[in-house]
Amino acid sequence: MKLGLVVHESRRDVIEFARRFVDAAEEAGLVAVAEPEVAAMVDPARLAPGTPDVVVAVGGDGTMLAAVQVALAQNVPVFGFNLGTIGFLTEVEPEELDAAVEALVAERFEIVPRMSIQATLNGAAAQGLNDVVVEKVDTLRLIHLEVDIDGRRFMTYRADGLIVATPTGSTAYSFSAGGPLVDHSIESILLTPVAPHSLFGRTVVLSPDSRIEIRVARDRPARVTVDKEPLGQAQFEDVVVITRAPNPVQFLRFRSRSFPHTLTEKFGLG
Repeated sequence: MKLGLVVHESRRDVIEFARRFVDAAEEAGLVAVAEPEVAAMVDPARLAPGTPDVVVAVGGDGTMLAAVQVALAQNVPVFGFNLGTIGFLTEVEPEELDAAVEALVAERFEIVPRMSIQATLNGAAAQGLNDVVVEKVDTLRLIHLEVDIDGRRFMTYRADGLIVATPTGSTAYSFSAGGPLVDHSIESILLTPVAPHSLFGRTVVLSPDSRIEIRVARDRPARVTVDKEPLGQAQFEDVVVITRAPNPVQFLRFRSRSFPHTLTEKFGLG
């Protein structure tokens, strides 16, 4: 089994853990591979490029999102070691390194698909796990966004922006903007306004098969990102089209944990 390593590049503790992971993988008969920039940070003598069977993220949720893009491109599962703050997307804590490697060798895991989302703007397209965000560029001025759902006008938002999130993304920016937490197994699309200047500012939970079109309705540009990565800048009358992506993200899971249990663990509830 080849394990493709994706590592947070700016923290010494993360790089040291990645080296420990490479050691443990080799001792167990597994092969760790990485792109040249990751290999140069971790261990250039032992890490070479290769096509992974599983992508492994070492870092926090930001690193996990980068690993998701690699996994989608290769059509393989992904999991992560949590060396971040909360780590909603990661599967394994650092102290569970040996147990995780043993489970990989014995193939004691399941692969759980999670819904993903895609956006297009002026011919450019991107797929993500968490969300598509359309937000203001000028920090002093609201943007006006006309929203059509399945070909019919829904409403016009005057706001700092709009977040279109998956259930996985419900624990990220959408939650910070006041949206609900949605069990990751419930497929849906969440439409959450950011600082709306209107009487209606609640999150709307839509069918996972909805087609959402967001049109810039005034001459104030909007920045469009997919999982925090820029897709482009929407100008007056440009339309961002957002739908469910055809391919889910495959998460590798070593143990079964309910969504409430994950919330209790990550938020320190109970």
